[in-house]
Amino acid sequence: MVFDTTYNNEDFNEQSVLLLGKSFSFLERIKQGGIGSSRLIIESISPKLDLGKLKFSETDYGNIELRPKGIIVHYTRKLERFSWIIPYYRLVIYNSQFFSIHANGNFIQFSKNKNYIANKKFIDKMIDIKNDYLNLSYYDS
Repeated sequence: MVFDTTYNNEDFNEQSVLLLGKSFSFLERIKQGGIGSSRLIIESISPKLDLGKLKFSETDYGNIELRPKGIIVHYTRKLERFSWIIPYYRLVIYNSQFFSIHANGNFIQFSKNKNYIANKKFIDKMIDIKNDYLNLSYYDS
């Protein structure tokens, strides 16, 4: 689900807690070494997620927030901010020419530049948390 979170959005708050659980506590955030990525450069986005009609004439950025049962992908276009709620059981991550996040037939592709390299540790942590939550021990290396 995608929400316009430019301003306080009660529907977003309710749905994010319902689907993903409450945000991690302060101590849990410190133990995990942070729950948010640095900004990532958006390369492309699926049409259904394009609520702000992103034209990509300028550089657009997004970031990822971890929750106990899923992630929230936040992305901006000029003065508008959008948030995409993704439970772990719907989350699919592809790491090829671009780093991309897919769920429910929608996607966001991020370019693999210095911002991606700085977030590599965070992305590995996100994959580990997803595997632990879904009990996917056979994906561990």
